[in-house]
Amino acid sequence: MRFSFRADLRAAAVTGFAIALACGGSNPDMSPARVVIPPGTSFRATTDSLVSAGVVSSPRLFRIYATVRRKDRGVKPGTYLLRPGTPWSVVLNSLNAGTGLVHTLTVPEGYALATIEPLIARTLGVPEDSVAAAVRDTAILRRLDIPTPTLEGYLFPDTYQFPDGATARDVVAEMVRQFEDKWDPAWDGQLEKMLMSRHAVVTLASIVEKEARLAEERPIISAVYHNRLRVNMPLQADPTVQYARGAHTSRVLYRDLEIRSPYNTYQRTGLPPGPIASPGRASIEASLFPADVPYRYFVAHPDGHHEFRVTFEEHKAARDKVRRAQKAGTARKAP
Repeated sequence: MRFSFRADLRAAAVTGFAIALACGGSNPDMSPARVVIPPGTSFRATTDSLVSAGVVSSPRLFRIYATVRRKDRGVKPGTYLLRPGTPWSVVLNSLNAGTGLVHTLTVPEGYALATIEPLIARTLGVPEDSVAAAVRDTAILRRLDIPTPTLEGYLFPDTYQFPDGATARDVVAEMVRQFEDKWDPAWDGQLEKMLMSRHAVVTLASIVEKEARLAEERPIISAVYHNRLRVNMPLQADPTVQYARGAHTSRVLYRDLEIRSPYNTYQRTGLPPGPIASPGRASIEASLFPADVPYRYFVAHPDGHHEFRVTFEEHKAARDKVRRAQKAGTARKAP
């Protein structure tokens, strides 16, 4: 009888301690922790993830508490943001209801709206129409002094996390805010020196982003386009033609150059009306601070690096050299 009483006393003490921890308050000074629960994860592994994130301090007591509350079998997989010190009852309710879920959105440099819009819709589980409306927000367009009808180029490429229930407008606003945060106010002085608007630089940066494969070539590619703009020479940038076509292809064909569009830089001089993709910070900097080189032409090798030349005759020779190298490589691969 005495042994049973002591066992019951210990069980009551453990339960009481667990309840005390479960009712504890979160620390408002601590940032939320990111907890990933993959599909099929056991509750023990889930508890270990919570412990690693600092959300739970006593895994054994937490498992006992969850079992008593019958909350150990309904955890929904996903990514959660949970603040350390949150009461266990709240943690378990969040895991079972999925209310702490966050959606991770990754937009690489060089993505155009045609790719970003469906990506946002899939990530949030919202209609594409709502995203299309958000990227045409006239209030943001006016605030950023954007003359084009969409925010093409101004949704900054990065990895974002949004809580469950976030809207397309929430996402677009955050991506634009990130663009504004990444824009260095000191760059405004460079704009004045270059006699260019921010919109023009972002437009050029989007072309540089699509052309460059090697980081060190960005300022040189930027210089080629600046040199062409200086003498009113067509940019002849293949990515702008692909943008006008509405589809990316490995090669731009001669018939593509006949597309009638303000984005066809083979037919028109100067920059296109707006960006053709979202440039990263490196391409923006390269467009603001081009290399001091005289080149006006470049041709790409299959591995992505470029040959840069000053005159068209030199460019033709470099182009022939690249073509010979391509044919030789194809011949070596043939059986």
